[in-house]
Order: sequence, then structure tokens, then C-alpha cells
Amino acid sequence: MSNVIALRAEVGLDPADSSFGAELLAVVPRLKAFARKLSGDDDRAEDIVQEALARAWQHRGAFRPGTNLGAWVFTIARNEFYSTHRRARREAPLDQTEAEGLTGDRGDQIWPIVLSDTLKAVAALPDALREALLLVAANGCSYEEVARIHHCPIGTAKSRVSRARRALLAALNGPPEGSQAA
Repeated sequence: MSNVIALRAEVGLDPADSSFGAELLAVVPRLKAFARKLSGDDDRAEDIVQEALARAWQHRGAFRPGTNLGAWVFTIARNEFYSTHRRARREAPLDQTEAEGLTGDRGDQIWPIVLSDTLKAVAALPDALREALLLVAANGCSYEEVARIHHCPIGTAKSRVSRARRALLAALNGPPEGSQAA
């Protein structure tokens, strides 16, 4: 027993905490019975007991020694039961069959797929076309800036962006109708 007290002192537990803990443990069997009668359900009763004990330990500094610890913890348990009961009235139980029948906006679900396909198509473009397209479309560069960056005439920069756009559309949608593959 003295080893336990020495260990508690070593880890910084106040001896008053150990006596409070011992008194709290003595209340547990009566608290469980009280919670079962209050809730009418073993699982809910266990939740109430756990929460009451946690709150009692957390607020042990508020307990006045010499008063009735059992009554104090029972009050905490009763308040927890009523708080849980009030919350449960505001929450609707989940009806699994009804939830499965709910439909969402399917349009929102397609965008991640479209983005993934677009990124793959952009990555598949030749380097010169991809860089020109990204400079214009993503970075907002002008054709003149693209031509300067690539050290090419402005007509070549415009051509690269145009070919990149056509290749991207073809990769995403297939070739446009009436066009011939070259």
C-alpha cells in the first residue's frame, strides 16, 4: 500500500486525490443501480455512470470534503441523464431504409471524375503543348509572354495553345464530328 502512495506522490497525485478516488470507487455499485433504474437500459446506464465518474473526477476540486460524495455523484448522474434525454428528443433516429432511398445531386459527384480525367489528358500532352496551354489557361499569360518564355515566334505560341486545346478536347470528348483524323 505504501508503494502505491509513493508512486502517486512521484507522479504528482495529491494524497487527497487518492482518498477521493477510493471514496468514488465505493459509490460505483450504487451509482450503476441508480443509473439502470433511471434509464431502463444497461447500455445507457453504463454511459451515464462513465460520464458521471469522469465529471466527478474532473471537478473533484469543487467537492467539499465532509459532505455526501454519493449524493454529489448521483446528482451529476441525474443531470447527465436529463441532458442526454433532452438531446435525444432533438435528434431524429436514423431510418436506414429511408436513408438509402435518399438521392443526392448526382451532378456534384461527377466533378472529381472529370477533374481526374482532365489532369490525365493534360499530362498526356507533349511537353511544349502542355506548357503553352498551362501558361495561357492556368497562369493567365499572354501569347507574347508564352513566345518569350519558349523563345519562339508569337504565331508558334498561338499554334501550340490551339493544338493543345484540340488535343485536350479530343482526349476528353473524342474527336469533333466532321473532323478527319490526320
